[in-house]
Amino acid sequence: MSWVKRSVTAVLTAVVAASVAACTSEGNSTEDAASCVYQVTYDGRAYRDVANVEFTVGAKLGAANQPPCDDTGGQDKGEEPSTTETAYAVDGISPKVAIAVGDTPDDVKFVAVYSGNGLPPEVKNLIVSPWQTARGVAGSEGP
Repeated sequence: MSWVKRSVTAVLTAVVAASVAACTSEGNSTEDAASCVYQVTYDGRAYRDVANVEFTVGAKLGAANQPPCDDTGGQDKGEEPSTTETAYAVDGISPKVAIAVGDTPDDVKFVAVYSGNGLPPEVKNLIVSPWQTARGVAGSEGP
């Protein structure tokens, strides 16, 4: 297996591991702090953040909702409201697979549908290895 394939496999493994636990907790001296995985819903589907992806933003699709993060296990009395951001198409990929979400086309996150079996092949093809990112040679083969 080439170094690039091992790197992509490592990145995908990290994405899957992060997706398994929607909320994680880290202890500090006074309280436990927790954070939730970035997730939005659009057109009845749930999408999760995917890092190291090169993509082109397409047409505006509509509103995507980010559900509130319940990182306290239901201990908070007041519930945070969900937030709304704009969903944009990703050129070359069906919105049923992936979208871009943000306030403007220049400030978006790439999010993809995650089925529990891993990322769709269309998304895997857009992931840039850490080697390529560090050297600014996206699309090139590694050593």
